[in-house]
Amino acid sequence: MQDTAQGQAAPNAKRLLWAGFMAILAAGVGFAIRGGIFDNWRTAFEFSDTQLGAIGGAGFSGFCFGIIIGGMLCDKIGYGKLVVAAFVLHVLSAVVTFGASTPENAYNMLYWGMFLFALANGCLEAVANPLVATLFPNNRTHYLNILHASWPAGLILGGALGWVLDDRMKLDWKLQLSLYLIPTVIYGVMFLGQSFPKSEASQKGLKLGEMFKDVGILGGLIVCYLLSMFLGDVLKPLMGDDNAKMAGYAVGGVLLVGVGVLTNFSLGSVLLFVLFLTHALVGAVELGTDGWIQNITGNILSSEQGKILFVFTSALMFALRFCADFIEKKLGLSPIGILVVCAILACIGLNLTAGITSFAGALVALTVYGIGKTFFWPTMLAVASDRFPRTGAIAISIMGGIGMMSAGLIGSPGLGYAKDRFAGEALKKSNAVAFESYKADKPSKFLVFEDAIGLNGKKLGEAQEKLNKARETAEGEAARATLSTEELNVVDASIAGDRKTLVADSFIPATMATIYILLLIYFKTIGGYKPVTIADDVGQGNAG
Repeated sequence: MQDTAQGQAAPNAKRLLWAGFMAILAAGVGFAIRGGIFDNWRTAFEFSDTQLGAIGGAGFSGFCFGIIIGGMLCDKIGYGKLVVAAFVLHVLSAVVTFGASTPENAYNMLYWGMFLFALANGCLEAVANPLVATLFPNNRTHYLNILHASWPAGLILGGALGWVLDDRMKLDWKLQLSLYLIPTVIYGVMFLGQSFPKSEASQKGLKLGEMFKDVGILGGLIVCYLLSMFLGDVLKPLMGDDNAKMAGYAVGGVLLVGVGVLTNFSLGSVLLFVLFLTHALVGAVELGTDGWIQNITGNILSSEQGKILFVFTSALMFALRFCADFIEKKLGLSPIGILVVCAILACIGLNLTAGITSFAGALVALTVYGIGKTFFWPTMLAVASDRFPRTGAIAISIMGGIGMMSAGLIGSPGLGYAKDRFAGEALKKSNAVAFESYKADKPSKFLVFEDAIGLNGKKLGEAQEKLNKARETAEGEAARATLSTEELNVVDASIAGDRKTLVADSFIPATMATIYILLLIYFKTIGGYKPVTIADDVGQGNAG
């Protein structure tokens, strides 16, 4: 591939980079505003935290379909058509979401509205990630981090808008959420009329089966399992729990056989399998936590401070993603070395955040966590692109899909379940009578864990709102004195549950750190980490 200038593969490389930046920014704005109005939905529609987690999860799981299908098609139908499809889906998601009006229809409208929103985001990343990897082949880690700086930039804008429009102006949640349509229009205009380069794999004329070989049965196993989980959840209302699970597994099994046929039953690269598995953990801890963090810190401190802290960590993340080139070249850390440090810091940061008692303490804890989570996603994509060029857009698209699907099916609902379980247990221990009055009508369920009885979303929300209003005119114990003993027990149980949830969450980056250290050792045994070309990739077979 010939670079035209400064390592760029096309004269309009920077225009396309910033168009992709704006597209992901639109996703970040929508994500942040949605996270800030969870409390509105809980109170208005009487949702439990597990239900809210499932709705938030749909805002991830649809992404998997968009990015994987888009990744398979982008080299065949062209990037431009996928951008058009994403634009239409973004607008349609707003229409569906705004249809939520009563407790009876709200769950389905919000769930599917979020799913369409995620589907649009997936189509856009199916364009943006391989496009930037192709445009800047000599410096992928740096430019993919710049591309994904748009995510925290969107979180900053969305979080700031939520702080002003929700906490200050008390505007309707529908008006707040509609604001993500502004950057949606902008990215549509920026992509309009642009020409796109082809990936190295596309230029070589590789067929789909050849591009899929490194993914193989091992990689397909992860994707198909997550898809079977998704279908099992979606089909529950129609078929019941057991039948829905069986149907999901059946579809997943058929798809896995399809991958086998497509690749002549290639096992796939063990290294890519490990990267896929690790990126599932990245999605669960980064995006799953992002979906809840302002709700959790807002509960521990105050709603307004939670939003300010969310904007702060997003701003930190935004700034640091422009420093990946400096860290890699000046500090001498390989992409794997960067990931090791990040995982350790993320684990420490979550534990520090679990113990916060003041705004200043929260700033320190979330700085550590924010530094840790900053480089996970784009650096993982860069590693897959560096090591598996013959997969074209497929490997990094599947990786992104796995991360988002994991966030939607495991991270977001898992944290919601943990909040329900730990808060319910705390209230039952401190005030059994209050627990009977405030407990949720239905138990919370998650994977193979035992059913948990959380707190009624509406009643908890009312107690929290009462405390937040008191904090506007009083501080500390003076504000708490406005609540009854029972209300204080409920609020304190919710806070205790949030603290335990963050501690449990910290085990994910701890596991990731172990995997990254093993990868670091592996690369040292083969002469160090370095990008490879298609010729190298084909020559090394499925070793990775």
